[in-house]
Amino acid sequence: MSNLRKVNDDIFREWFKFREETCFCITDDEDKKHKINLEEIGNRILKNVPSQNQKYVKSQLELLDNNLFDYISYWNEKYYRNGFCDLVKMVMEGLDK
Repeated sequence: MSNLRKVNDDIFREWFKFREETCFCITDDEDKKHKINLEEIGNRILKNVPSQNQKYVKSQLELLDNNLFDYISYWNEKYYRNGFCDLVKMVMEGLDK
């Protein structure tokens, strides 16, 4: 059996992107309770920053936003990919017996 964890472009990645765009979006009141509204938080921070520093602080907040998104995306994909690979491995081993 090939090593599923080393695949870079596969159906699982496409499925994960689809789920991210459809099912992982905010769909109900419970989802809204757990939303991180970085734009609103950033605007509140910028209101309390002197005008001469706002451009720099805004760029740092955008960097933080991008970094947080990359971090979450990386760990979500790694977690789900490994879980999926473990499941496939268990099924394949069960079928071999």
